[in-house]
Amino acid sequence: MSKTMIGFIGLGIMGKPMARNLMKAGYPLVVHNRSRGPVDELAAEGAIAARTPKEVATKSEVVITMLPDSPDVELVVAGPDGVLSGAHEGLILIDMSTIAPAVAVSLAQKAAAQGVEMLDAPVSGGDVGAIQGTLSIMVGGKEEVFQRCLPIFQAMGKTIIYVGESGAGQTVKACNQIVVAGTLAAMSEALVLGTKAGVDPAVIVQAISGGAARCWALEVRAPHVIRGAFVPGFKSKLHYKDLGIAMQTGRDYKVPLPVTSLVREFFAALLAKGGGELDHSAIITVIEDLARVEARTRSKAE
Repeated sequence: MSKTMIGFIGLGIMGKPMARNLMKAGYPLVVHNRSRGPVDELAAEGAIAARTPKEVATKSEVVITMLPDSPDVELVVAGPDGVLSGAHEGLILIDMSTIAPAVAVSLAQKAAAQGVEMLDAPVSGGDVGAIQGTLSIMVGGKEEVFQRCLPIFQAMGKTIIYVGESGAGQTVKACNQIVVAGTLAAMSEALVLGTKAGVDPAVIVQAISGGAARCWALEVRAPHVIRGAFVPGFKSKLHYKDLGIAMQTGRDYKVPLPVTSLVREFFAALLAKGGGELDHSAIITVIEDLARVEARTRSKAE
């Protein structure tokens, strides 16, 4: 039995390995990206190259988008030569970007008006999770459509949860980004404090990772932080954008987010000093600057 033809739009740090994992699972792929390099790379591995989102839609049964922000998704889905301009009966659209919940709901309504089912399915796990196929995927939309697409999600992720109607996936992702940002900020403060007090940061991480402080930031990002390696698994400018979505969602539902507001300002400071393209764990450099540590949050073993 032949597998579903999938279109994949957005082949960045996350999208390209996600697309590769679909190909490894045996799914035929039609791919499109704003820059041509990743398209040619995947085409050399067996994917079909497409020139526009419309062309992707006409050749696919399911279209996945993995793009930076709400305006990008709106343009690719509903703009000229967008996915919906190539809509056909039975098409399913899965947006795996991180965008505003209100935009996800609006696009789902536009898709429904053209007979297209849409799921919002943002992910967490960074580039490591994308490469290893272990992403956490939180999905909003019709549950029966989610069930039909579950094998597709299973090719890219490990923890796949249906969270509710359209927009719910993006709401849960906003919650996820609040926790991740807060954890990175807390880890940064802890490592800078310990370092300035004369303790090797690698020892700090080893000591606290086995107790109540154990978390993803310590397990996955701390080793890179200690080496001063901020090659992006997830760019700081995108996390800053995501926290803006969280803040707006808080305003929409009249939920105060004072800690998130403060952490977002640390990211704003990181972007102001030119760190937007760095990994989001580079928020530690802002704490180092305030503490006058100047990159001493590095292991003495280095």
